[in-house]
Amino acid sequence: MEPTADMPEIPMMAIAIMSIVVLAILSVMIVSMWKIFEKAGQPGWACIVPFYNIYILTKIAEKPGYWAVLMCIPYIGLIWVIWVYNRMAKRFGKTESFTVGMIFLSIIFFPILAFGDAQYKSEGNIADGGEGALDAGVFKN
Repeated sequence: MEPTADMPEIPMMAIAIMSIVVLAILSVMIVSMWKIFEKAGQPGWACIVPFYNIYILTKIAEKPGYWAVLMCIPYIGLIWVIWVYNRMAKRFGKTESFTVGMIFLSIIFFPILAFGDAQYKSEGNIADGGEGALDAGVFKN
């Protein structure tokens, strides 16, 4: 098989298509996070600032700010990320199964949280007992 002038076009076309798909997914996630931050009473622009967005997620989950540092620890940080996602879902009135969706199908569940009818409820507005109802009192602040 002789190389032709057309051969480089195929990989370039694939790269172009993949780039468009990645940019579309990235755009959906940024817009979704922006809307979630605004629903929670935080500035939307914070979702695009590295590390600060993690800090704001801990504030939305109503956990201490040092959790943002814990979330950055390789492997171990995944525990805190899942916990913050769970607390964030609960603050919007969602269940643990929604948290699982946020973890494994983020591209679907974050837009549902952002553009759905879910309303942010801070700790004082939780009807079924506040802090204890969310995480059985573990690591209360």
